[in-house]
Amino acid sequence: MNTPGELKYTKEHEWVKIESDGTVVFGITDFAQSALGDVVFTSLPKVGAKISAGSTCGEVESTKSVSDIYTPVTGVVKEVNGALTNNPEIINSDPYGQGWMVKLSEVNLSEVESLLDANSYQEITKSA
Repeated sequence: MNTPGELKYTKEHEWVKIESDGTVVFGITDFAQSALGDVVFTSLPKVGAKISAGSTCGEVESTKSVSDIYTPVTGVVKEVNGALTNNPEIINSDPYGQGWMVKLSEVNLSEVESLLDANSYQEITKSA
Protein backbone atom coordinates (compact mmCIF):
# COMPACT_ATOMS: atom_id res chain seq x y z
CA MET A 1 0.00 0.00 0.00
CA ASN A 2 1.27 3.43 -0.97
CA THR A 3 1.18 5.98 1.89
CA PRO A 4 3.24 9.08 0.98
CA GLY A 5 4.98 10.52 4.02
CA GLU A 6 4.38 14.17 3.09
CA LEU A 7 0.57 13.84 3.26
CA LYS A 8 -1.85 13.84 6.20
CA TYR A 9 -4.64 11.26 6.58
CA THR A 10 -8.02 10.69 8.22
CA LYS A 11 -9.43 7.59 9.90
CA GLU A 12 -12.06 7.63 7.12
CA HIS A 13 -9.32 7.04 4.50
CA GLU A 14 -8.93 10.49 2.97
CA TRP A 15 -5.53 12.06 2.27
CA VAL A 16 -4.78 15.77 2.59
CA LYS A 17 -2.07 17.99 1.11
CA ILE A 18 -1.39 21.69 1.64
CA GLU A 19 -0.30 23.41 -1.58
CA SER A 20 2.19 26.29 -1.60
CA ASP A 21 -0.62 28.89 -1.87
CA GLY A 22 -2.41 27.49 1.21
CA THR A 23 -5.04 25.59 -0.79
CA VAL A 24 -5.85 22.20 0.71
CA VAL A 25 -6.29 19.27 -1.69
CA PHE A 26 -7.85 15.94 -0.72
CA GLY A 27 -8.97 12.62 -2.11
CA ILE A 28 -9.26 8.99 -1.02
CA THR A 29 -6.23 6.92 -0.13
CA ASP A 30 -4.64 4.05 -1.99
CA PHE A 31 -5.96 1.74 0.75
CA ALA A 32 -9.52 3.03 0.18
CA GLN A 33 -9.46 2.73 -3.61
CA SER A 34 -8.04 -0.79 -3.31
CA ALA A 35 -10.78 -1.82 -0.88
CA LEU A 36 -13.46 -0.30 -3.13
CA GLY A 37 -12.31 -1.98 -6.32
CA ASP A 38 -12.98 -0.45 -9.73
CA VAL A 39 -14.37 3.07 -9.25
CA VAL A 40 -17.20 3.79 -11.70
CA PHE A 41 -18.73 7.06 -10.41
CA THR A 42 -18.00 10.00 -8.12
CA SER A 43 -20.28 12.66 -6.66
CA LEU A 44 -18.41 15.74 -5.43
CA PRO A 45 -19.52 18.97 -3.71
CA LYS A 46 -20.30 22.17 -5.63
CA VAL A 47 -17.69 24.90 -6.04
CA GLY A 48 -18.36 27.62 -3.48
CA ALA A 49 -19.95 25.28 -0.93
CA LYS A 50 -18.75 25.61 2.67
CA ILE A 51 -18.05 22.13 4.00
CA SER A 52 -17.26 21.13 7.57
CA ALA A 53 -14.69 18.67 8.89
CA GLY A 54 -16.20 15.23 9.41
CA SER A 55 -19.28 15.85 7.28
CA THR A 56 -20.15 13.89 4.16
CA CYS A 57 -19.29 15.86 1.01
CA GLY A 58 -19.74 13.26 -1.73
CA GLU A 59 -19.69 9.62 -2.75
CA VAL A 60 -17.50 7.15 -4.55
CA GLU A 61 -19.25 4.27 -6.30
CA SER A 62 -17.41 1.14 -7.32
CA THR A 63 -18.37 -2.20 -8.78
CA LYS A 64 -18.53 -3.45 -5.16
CA SER A 65 -20.22 -0.68 -3.18
CA VAL A 66 -20.95 3.00 -2.59
CA SER A 67 -18.87 4.85 0.03
CA ASP A 68 -19.20 8.33 1.47
CA ILE A 69 -16.41 10.87 1.10
CA TYR A 70 -15.83 12.74 4.36
CA THR A 71 -14.50 16.28 4.55
CA PRO A 72 -11.12 16.13 6.32
CA VAL A 73 -11.03 19.84 7.27
CA THR A 74 -13.46 22.77 7.20
CA GLY A 75 -13.22 25.07 4.19
CA VAL A 76 -14.81 26.45 1.03
CA VAL A 77 -14.75 24.35 -2.15
CA LYS A 78 -12.42 26.15 -4.53
CA GLU A 79 -12.29 23.46 -7.23
CA VAL A 80 -13.40 19.89 -7.90
CA ASN A 81 -11.66 17.44 -10.20
CA GLY A 82 -13.85 17.53 -13.30
CA ALA A 83 -11.79 14.79 -14.94
CA LEU A 84 -13.40 12.31 -12.54
CA THR A 85 -16.82 12.87 -14.15
CA ASN A 86 -15.86 11.00 -17.32
CA ASN A 87 -12.89 9.04 -15.96
CA PRO A 88 -13.54 8.07 -12.32
CA GLU A 89 -11.12 5.15 -12.70
CA ILE A 90 -8.26 7.68 -12.38
CA ILE A 91 -8.79 7.26 -8.63
CA ASN A 92 -7.70 3.61 -8.93
CA SER A 93 -4.59 4.33 -10.98
CA ASP A 94 -3.39 7.56 -9.34
CA PRO A 95 -5.22 8.31 -6.05
CA TYR A 96 -2.60 10.82 -4.82
CA GLY A 97 -2.05 12.61 -8.13
CA GLN A 98 -4.55 12.92 -10.98
CA GLY A 99 -7.19 11.24 -8.78
CA TRP A 100 -7.47 14.19 -6.35
CA MET A 101 -11.08 15.13 -5.62
CA VAL A 102 -11.50 18.55 -4.01
CA LYS A 103 -9.47 21.72 -3.42
CA LEU A 104 -10.45 23.89 -0.45
CA SER A 105 -9.71 27.51 0.43
CA GLU A 106 -10.28 29.36 3.72
CA VAL A 107 -8.94 26.43 5.71
CA ASN A 108 -7.63 26.65 9.27
CA LEU A 109 -4.28 24.96 8.70
CA SER A 110 -4.12 23.83 12.35
CA GLU A 111 -6.95 21.41 11.44
CA VAL A 112 -4.65 19.83 8.85
CA GLU A 113 -1.83 19.51 11.37
CA SER A 114 -4.12 17.60 13.73
CA LEU A 115 -4.71 14.83 11.15
CA LEU A 116 -2.83 11.52 11.11
CA ASP A 117 0.69 11.25 9.76
CA ALA A 118 1.62 8.40 7.39
CA ASN A 119 2.83 6.07 10.15
CA SER A 120 -0.31 6.52 12.25
CA TYR A 121 -2.50 5.94 9.20
CA GLN A 122 -0.61 2.75 8.31
CA GLU A 123 -1.26 1.45 11.85
CA ILE A 124 -5.00 1.95 11.34
CA THR A 125 -5.00 0.12 8.02
CA LYS A 126 -3.15 -2.87 9.48
CA SER A 127 -6.16 -3.68 11.64
CA ALA A 128 -8.72 -3.01 8.88
